Amino acid sequence: MTAVGGLTLTFDVPLIRLADGDHWSILLLRSSTTLIATLLIWLAWRGLRGNAPSLIPGKAGLIVAALYGLSSITFMTSVYHTSTANVVFILAFNSMFAALLSWLLLGERPAVSTLITMAVMAGGVFIIVSASMGSGHLFGDLMAVVTAMLIASAITISRSTGRDMGFAALVAVLIPLAVAAPMVATTGLSVAAPWWIILNGAVVMPVAFFCLATGPKYLSGPEVAMFYLLETVLAPIWVWMIFAEVPASPTLAGGAILIVALVAHSLWQLNHGRRRKAAGALRHPA
Repeated sequence: MTAVGGLTLTFDVPLIRLADGDHWSILLLRSSTTLIATLLIWLAWRGLRGNAPSLIPGKAGLIVAALYGLSSITFMTSVYHTSTANVVFILAFNSMFAALLSWLLLGERPAVSTLITMAVMAGGVFIIVSASMGSGHLFGDLMAVVTAMLIASAITISRSTGRDMGFAALVAVLIPLAVAAPMVATTGLSVAAPWWIILNGAVVMPVAFFCLATGPKYLSGPEVAMFYLLETVLAPIWVWMIFAEVPASPTLAGGAILIVALVAHSLWQLNHGRRRKAAGALRHPA
């Protein structure tokens, strides 16, 4: 489920770029279509099965929804103020944020390998951000960092409750919708190809965020955050294929450090888990 969510999310930025509109118009159209699609899916689920999860499960659900809602605003801001590659490479850092928050809030102490990986990834993000200083992209890079932190916080809280937060992540679009509506009311709606952003809001966002927000019910926060790496790898490829936008050398270098660090960490964790299971089987044979 989480892999499907991560793969679907890789089409978010290309569809935003294809729609070709101003910041607030895109945010309004994307949020409104996501909200409509969410309510229709929830009502259909409730009518046909009768066991649909709560739209917002308790106070924790409100906090998770607020975090996802704010992340939509900061994400859209970062897309319009820095390159696509910068955005998705920096967002990959949310896996390390999730590990740190799980340690601080849930008492899940990260392994030494995780701490080393976090330090290496911090170096990769520094390379990307430092290259933007003086180029006008620094604000967009910082918004991407804030987005990663907000998403990691939402994942950690979802994990701590064990509740199904799939619909809470989608109802969260009420926040960016409420912010974008008065902005568009004063400037007017400006989207050259609205069908792309309608496709994004009606299909891509509901599938991606429902799956990713449901993941913490079954996986640890850092494991769920790892699936955002799919966007890190694939979104720049889609943008390069569609718009011929080649990432800058420092961005590629920093992104390569992030990807190698995360993949190496994941492989080490997988191998370590297998060894631990094998050792346990030897101590306690069936």
